[in-house]
Amino acid sequence: MTDTEDMTERLSPLNRAHVDAGASFTDFAGWQMPVRYSSDLAEHAAVRTAAGLFDLSHMAEILILGPEAADALDYALAGKISAVAIGQAKYSLLLSREGGIIDDLVVYRTGEDRFLVVANASNRAVVARELLERCSPFECEVFDESDDIALIAIQGPKSYEILSQVPGVDVPGLKDLKYYWSTAGRFGREHELLVARTGYTGEDGFELYVAPDVAPALWEAIMDTGKGSGLVPAGLASRDTLRLEAGMPLYGHELGLDTYASQAGLGRVVNLKKEGDFVGRAAVEEGAPPGSRMLVGLATEGKRAGRAGYAVFSAEDGSTEIGVITSGALSPTLGYPIAMAYVDAAHAGEGHSVFIDVRGTRVPASVVSLPFYKRETN
Repeated sequence: MTDTEDMTERLSPLNRAHVDAGASFTDFAGWQMPVRYSSDLAEHAAVRTAAGLFDLSHMAEILILGPEAADALDYALAGKISAVAIGQAKYSLLLSREGGIIDDLVVYRTGEDRFLVVANASNRAVVARELLERCSPFECEVFDESDDIALIAIQGPKSYEILSQVPGVDVPGLKDLKYYWSTAGRFGREHELLVARTGYTGEDGFELYVAPDVAPALWEAIMDTGKGSGLVPAGLASRDTLRLEAGMPLYGHELGLDTYASQAGLGRVVNLKKEGDFVGRAAVEEGAPPGSRMLVGLATEGKRAGRAGYAVFSAEDGSTEIGVITSGALSPTLGYPIAMAYVDAAHAGEGHSVFIDVRGTRVPASVVSLPFYKRETN
């Protein structure tokens, strides 16, 4: 195991490529990561219309290996991981014993007794510790492999067209790879890839797990191949507006230790039908405390967007605070302000009218269903 509590500033293995591309950087969980290269709007639009290339090497990757690895993860996580097929991926939650969300994560089953858990960068240490503790009664081992894996994501409607033409990338069955499935591939003759059809933008796309020393060459090869198809490097700022439009929660905003899955619209992720106990089960069965707020989407007319931390008020009197925004922006795709917010259950119904306090001005908004944006599929 790697102790990641005392994090100093870290650089991605792709840092030189970002500097050469003129990126602006921001600190994220102790990493210097590109926030933008050209403009947030241009990068956002490229992902919606063509493709964007993201560096996600700050994410945490934890390997669970052994004959009882599936049973261990059934106990450790909220989902039934033992039912996941080889090659399949599953979105799941790591719950506290009190039912709160320690992290949301993706689990890849890469073999009969082999699972790769991908967690948020800011939660790497706590997720690694929790998995080590929870898996200890089972016949399996836990390895934090985050330092040995780089992660590149290509997202957008032209992702397949571009990736399938990258010289040296060989991924059998790439075209027919289903959403939330993964497969093994190669870059050149020597370098292994794990390629998954997953993402965090609401668009089609692929995530490529590769050794850190190989990542720069792979990044360059993808960029060179895609430059004629509209591919651009994309930073964390556009990633945030993309995931917001897609209604995808972000840990530390929509999710946290004081949040129950049912409040966040993730009740389906918790499998109460699976046999045996799992951490947080008793608390989930008891339910969220009375009066708990619910996550909703909000749409506003005009251009004044609510931001994280802005208060939400009842439309009946305009003075009763009924909630708070967790994420908000002027949607680049839709052209009007959108937000996710936790509001009192009595005001959470679709079509309900509320006010958002935008710097002292009460702006009317309506509760809408999530996601705000959904791509067209053939």
